[in-house]
Amino acid sequence: MGEMTSDETLITQMLARDRRALSVFYHRYTPRLSSYIHSKIADQADAEEVLADTLFAFLEAIRDFHGKSSIKTFLYAICHHKVVDYYRKKKLKQLVFSRAPNLELLVSPLLSPEEELDLTIMKEKIQSVLSRMLPRYRSVLVSKYIDNLSVAEIARKFALSFKSAESQLFRARKAFVELFISI
Repeated sequence: MGEMTSDETLITQMLARDRRALSVFYHRYTPRLSSYIHSKIADQADAEEVLADTLFAFLEAIRDFHGKSSIKTFLYAICHHKVVDYYRKKKLKQLVFSRAPNLELLVSPLLSPEEELDLTIMKEKIQSVLSRMLPRYRSVLVSKYIDNLSVAEIARKFALSFKSAESQLFRARKAFVELFISI
């Protein structure tokens, strides 16, 4: 089995859990896929994570492959979606870590015509995320983004040191991003 194995045969063998077929697939497609991802994502670790996500998603979706396109086309379509997801998550993280005056403004730039999300739905999602957060994280985020308090004011409000307030805010933002992306 090698470079001459057809895509159709490769898929059949992979579905039969043939480890050699998986190895051929990996060696045939990973270098080009990796180059493609690295041309889209500069950070090495992030690019490797997107590559792993793409390969995993491909293996999960392989049963849906009906030969209407080449494996390469199918694989690159999955990869394209993973790259887009990466940038959506990155954009969300940048927004959450920014100093937006309130939570609605924090996520409103995510509303794009192709996503067709209504601001009301976004507000409901924000409320859902906030309701699932630890109370102290929720309080810190509400103080920062709804009450527009500075870090120093948050520190005073919660009887924390400035550094501790910064740390709480950082962890709260991180928790918000993780919950927001998972919903």
